Amino acid sequence: MNTINETHEPALKSWVESASAPGSDFSIQNLPFGVFRRSATHEAFRGGVAIGDQILDLTAAHRAGMFSGEAAAAAAHCAAPTLNAFMAMGPTAWSALRLAASRALREGALHQDTLRGCLVPQVQAEYAIPAQIGDYTDFYASVYHATSVGKLLRPDNPLLPNYKWIPIGYHGRASSIGVSGQTFPRPVGQTMPPGAERPAFGPCQRLDYELEVGIYVGVGNELGRRVPIGEAEGHVFGLCLLNDWSARDMQAWEYQPLGPFLAKNFASTISPWIVTLEALAPFRAPWTRVASDPQPIEYLDALEMRARGAIDIQLEVWLETRAMRQDGRGPARLSHTSFGHSYWNIFQLVAHHTVNGCNLQPGDLLGSGTQSGPTPAEAGSLLELSRGGKQALELPNGETRTFVEDGDTVIMRGWCENPGYARIGFGECRGTVAPPVP
Repeated sequence: MNTINETHEPALKSWVESASAPGSDFSIQNLPFGVFRRSATHEAFRGGVAIGDQILDLTAAHRAGMFSGEAAAAAAHCAAPTLNAFMAMGPTAWSALRLAASRALREGALHQDTLRGCLVPQVQAEYAIPAQIGDYTDFYASVYHATSVGKLLRPDNPLLPNYKWIPIGYHGRASSIGVSGQTFPRPVGQTMPPGAERPAFGPCQRLDYELEVGIYVGVGNELGRRVPIGEAEGHVFGLCLLNDWSARDMQAWEYQPLGPFLAKNFASTISPWIVTLEALAPFRAPWTRVASDPQPIEYLDALEMRARGAIDIQLEVWLETRAMRQDGRGPARLSHTSFGHSYWNIFQLVAHHTVNGCNLQPGDLLGSGTQSGPTPAEAGSLLELSRGGKQALELPNGETRTFVEDGDTVIMRGWCENPGYARIGFGECRGTVAPPVP
């Protein structure tokens, strides 16, 4: 497991002054990886590290001779328009490059003048999906979300019998995943209106967001070789924020017997930066299962996983309507929860995904499923917040919402804080809904 080391030292400061600003997502203790280029240019996309309000261009720093040894080899792999080759190198290489970047960006480091020439302001950059995502699997790992949604459909028996025994998931659509800033048209499809005898076709009327954590696979596994839960951490490169948009009315009509299809494949939005598991080491927590619930089957259980298998990531959802933008008002916060509430943790998801010999590959993405907490204010979707569309949310400007409307922008944020350690943030995951294509 990743352990606390010199890169987590809370007293570390960077010569990039914005990295030490209160509330900064990208302190020197973080150093997440992403893919970028300068906006409005034809530059090639390449790997970078977020530091304060800047990006360290890893290709420029490598060409300037700022890295050596294994860190130099890792940086060379980041010159590509995706990070897949770097992800495939494994935890030793990931850690070596992150350590080298940390030492180069600290106060008092040598070659600051050279490295200043390798910085690009984030406001002058545009981002791409950090990896070529070959496959995308979405799970259903929050028992609070599963229970809330289940109560809308089955008030007397909200959880299906398998939920507490097996991590539920389905194979999603990788091609429609977009990076933060994504704008997509409202989906269209079939729905079954109440009391109707035949389905209707048209724009989705119950468009929703889903607050999720995305899990990037680093090192893959060969076909037929499962990843034991004790080795799962070495196969996870890092985490991002994920909005798995959902057309609830289409989903209700199509999901039986094979699950989501058109209700989910039209768009998913991810944050541009991948926060490594190493950066998150100070925020690991015990993973627990209440004694009255079924305990995990052997392949989903391990002492080390129980000791540090949970990650306390604070998660928020904000909504910015077209009227808010026109009036110059800021977005409204809809909910706040913690990833620590998740019923199944990320290592169990990896172990379960591969237990039948399924081969994961570098850059594959796993979604945690909607993350909700035990109270109504911690719901990770409008389906829950509006009680299935029966109770409209009143926004600060007087508008109301039961589901997402055209022109709405949904903003997700995540961060970790612990006494004695620097704040680690994920940046924003922002997506906007446009009117349906005629």
